[in-house]
This record gives sequence, structure tokens and C-alpha cells, in this order.
Amino acid sequence: MRRMRTDVRLDTSLELLLERAPPEPIARVLATVVSTAGSTYRKAGARMLIMADGSYLGLLSGGCLEADLKLHAQQVIDSGVPRAVEYDMRGPDDILFGIGAGCEGAMRVLLEPANGASRAADALAAAGRCASLGAPTCLITVHESTTMPLGTYSAESLPPDLAAQARQSLAEACSREVRRDGERLRAFVQFLPPSPHLLICGAGPDAEPVANAARTLRWRVSVVDHRPAYADARRFPGAAVILADAGALRSAVALNTCHAAVVMSHHLVSDVAYLRELSSAGTPGYVGLLGPAARRFRIAQELGAAADGLRTRLRGPVGIDIGAVTPEAIGIAIVSQVHAALAGRPCGDAATFEP
Repeated sequence: MRRMRTDVRLDTSLELLLERAPPEPIARVLATVVSTAGSTYRKAGARMLIMADGSYLGLLSGGCLEADLKLHAQQVIDSGVPRAVEYDMRGPDDILFGIGAGCEGAMRVLLEPANGASRAADALAAAGRCASLGAPTCLITVHESTTMPLGTYSAESLPPDLAAQARQSLAEACSREVRRDGERLRAFVQFLPPSPHLLICGAGPDAEPVANAARTLRWRVSVVDHRPAYADARRFPGAAVILADAGALRSAVALNTCHAAVVMSHHLVSDVAYLRELSSAGTPGYVGLLGPAARRFRIAQELGAAADGLRTRLRGPVGIDIGAVTPEAIGIAIVSQVHAALAGRPCGDAATFEP
């Protein structure tokens, strides 16, 4: 049994499938990566939908496997029987006998019917309900068994032994591979932590592209502003928009559910109040501040001792330096830095408060 720990879920293919799946009664197949080895485009837990008309939603490779997966998916649609397929592209034989992808990796994929009344559709919907609430959950994909049907299960629909594995994954916040050779059972228990929750403090015009970039990644987004003209939900599709004073941030937003905050109200007093609230809360671990160094130093003077609670968390000027000059590019730079921070990648040193 191998375990893989994670604290935030950057793979939001679940949300993609739930948000953009075509309406019934179009027949479709759910394709799930259940194991990988070597270098692969996607890892275990990645999913896509393949429709009967040949269209698909999501990717499991850079496009090199999808044509072959569509052929297998049509067989699943015709038979109604799930099946697992394997691709091994780690050697020269792939060029001669395989699909010639040259990716130097191997992947096992389960394909199963995913129409509205299917087990897979029910399991995805249950996981989606948890995800929308910011709650962790598990999906279990049985891809080899002589005792139970292959497919994707929610924890509630499992036999007791696998349900116990799901509960343990939830308790330990990790995914795991389950293999029992005596039963010829292979399953992937996927722990699904919450997807990123980005808090934007300030709803000015340049906050819109930040929210849009985050929503494109299917992150959860909350936007707070004290100005009624700015705190308009119509300007931030898919985001939670909250009208509240900056000094009441801790009571207006459950900050312990946020993974990152960006302070960008363009109003000095409000930015100081937002940062004071974030300092007192001690969370989230990433706080970005829009504006030049001179403004940051002035804010530090206003914060006084509260600045100490932000010294290891603050990034300012917020965003990766990509030479951005337009609000749209700045939005991409900000969300890119947040993504890097959540992925544990280098995202720049913490900002200083001293001139």
C-alpha cells in the first residue's frame, strides 16, 4: 500500500466535469487515471469524460492518448461494461508498436459508463457537494476485482473493508493504493482535500481579472469590499461577494477556510485594517499585498506590532514578475504566485517591512 499526502487540491478536474458536462441523455464514459509510473502528463486521480459523439472534456495526456481512449470508450458505451487499459511509453517499443507518444511513462486508466443513473455519476456528484462546501472527501476507484464491479464509488457505497480504507484516508489526509493479491483486488482511494480558496480583499476593477484567473482554475473565490458599488456579485461570476468593513474581516469570512489572501483595495486605511485582521487570525499562510515598497513601509508603520504576524507570510509587491503591465496580466501574475505557493514551489521571498 503506497500513500500520497496532500493538503490542498490543485487538480480541479472534478469541478470541470461537474460544471461543463453535457446534458443528458448523451452517453458518456468516465476515464480515470488509477496509477502511473515515470513521467506522465497527469497523475492518479485525474479524470476526463468521453462522449458518444467523440467529443471529450478534460485531458489525461497532451493529446497523444485521447484518440485511442475514445476507441476504448466506445466499446464501453456499446457493452456497458467498465474496463481498464494500460499505456506503457517508457521504451523504444512504443514507437514501433504503441502510439508513439515518447512520454517515457506508464499509465493505467479505468473507463466506465457515467450516465446520470450510473454509479460513477452518483459518486462524482457526492464528491462535488462536499467540494462546494470546502469539505474533504474520498473517491474510490476499483480497477481490478473478481468480487465486485469495477468503477468509481463514494465512501458511502462501499463494502465495509474498503469503506474503512476511505475513512483512514480521510483521517490521515492522504491517498492510497490498495492491492490484495489473494482477491485480485486493486483500488485507488483518492483523498480529495478542498480546492484552493482565494480571498480577495478589495473589489476594484483590477480585482476582476484576479478573480477570473482563479475561477478559470476552478478555485473557490471570495471577494470582500466595504463599498456597495464595488461589492457587486455581477462583476465576479462564480465568486462569493461580501459587503463588509475591512475591520470586520474575521467575522465576515471564515479565514481558516482560505488558502491565500490578496489585499488590493487601493485604500490605505482599508488595506491596513485587512492586514491587521489577517495578522490576528494567523491564517492563511499566503498574504499578498498590491503596491510598491514605499506604500508597504507606510502600512507597516500603521500596523505597528501587528506587522510581526505577517513577516513570514506576506508577499509584496504581490505576483510573479512577468513584466505585467495590464490588469489581465497582473491577474495572471498574482494567481501564478499563489499557485506556486500552494504547490510548495518557489514563489519569492517574504516581503520586508523595513526601508
